[in-house]
Amino acid sequence: MPVVFIIGTAGSGKSLFTASFSEWLKMSKQDVATVNLDPGVLKLPYSPDVDVRNYVNAGDIMEKYGLGPNGASIMAADLIADEIENLTRDVDEAHADFVLVDTPGQMELFAFRASGPYIVDELTKEPKALIYLFDAVFSANPFNYVSNMFLSAAVYNRFFQPQIHVLSKTDLLPKKDVSQIVEWSGNPRRLEDAINDKLEDTKRIFSQNMLRAIGQLGMQFHLTPISSKTNDGLIAVNSILERMLMQGEKYTT
Repeated sequence: MPVVFIIGTAGSGKSLFTASFSEWLKMSKQDVATVNLDPGVLKLPYSPDVDVRNYVNAGDIMEKYGLGPNGASIMAADLIADEIENLTRDVDEAHADFVLVDTPGQMELFAFRASGPYIVDELTKEPKALIYLFDAVFSANPFNYVSNMFLSAAVYNRFFQPQIHVLSKTDLLPKKDVSQIVEWSGNPRRLEDAINDKLEDTKRIFSQNMLRAIGQLGMQFHLTPISSKTNDGLIAVNSILERMLMQGEKYTT
């Protein structure tokens, strides 16, 4: 029962990807369970089989402790760790072949607090993997793209779980722009050329130095382009996940 955590910056399409990928897997005759880990979300594009809001609800925390949305979200992120046994029980009782975990909209609340790695490690003892979403619209600028690479590397450093990289929302960009971003992900020299051509002064120097630092980590950032609206690329994502989970690769790809 592989457990796959969907991670990305706010607005990168985590919930919509969870909805689309889960439906695609079901059409492929796989029994899928979806898990919502966002205690503050009001509406989801899918009906979660396991919902953290049954145990921790940001709205209730705001009312009980007189906190604003940000304070309640921070408290809720830490309280989720206390409910890990209940969440694990719910996941186990779903008896699924595949589990998709939709993480909180604000990535930092999950990835960069102590509770995040604990939740990933303790939510069942089944094989784990992470899908990091690169927002295509945001990543079309080389400065933003390098920043996203840095964030993705930081996420891997936090969790040390197999991780793949997906270019989401490709239906919102012209095909040539999507192809260019994918080319950057597989050819660092092309990315360097784009940095030199499109950026100036401090942004160019900063991006060049950041790219070199990331290169020293030895991580690869080959992006798989997908659209959660058209289902393009979902076959490729599934194939990469299967290979990674079966072969125990650290990261892709």
